[in-house]
Amino acid sequence: MEMPLPFGWKPLNIDRYDDTTDPDEHIDLVFLTSLKGSTLAWYTQLPAGSVDSFNTLVRRFTVQYATSQTHHITSATLASLRQGDDEPLRTFVKRFASISVKIHNLNPEVALHAMLIALKSGPFIDSLC
Repeated sequence: MEMPLPFGWKPLNIDRYDDTTDPDEHIDLVFLTSLKGSTLAWYTQLPAGSVDSFNTLVRRFTVQYATSQTHHITSATLASLRQGDDEPLRTFVKRFASISVKIHNLNPEVALHAMLIALKSGPFIDSLC
């Protein structure tokens, strides 16, 4: 009860538990309504008795899907960008900009350097140089 709710959390329209039904069934109903596909399969295949509290469930869920967490984007991401051989300049610049705006306190000189490295040869890069 002391844990803050995640940002944007919205309650599900599920009847409140009133101690007249099986508590495990209620927990399954609540959790199952928010899962689908392989995630639902993962949950339903957890060994019986392997989850002794909601914190345990959260911990197991977080570990299972750790690779899906969002990662902070850094200027190193820009260093790996390259304009594709058939990629129009406008498309590449849009892609470059959409990543650049996500980088906190991006130094303009670093961004320009990354763009110079990423662009394929042509009149635009010649004019930048």
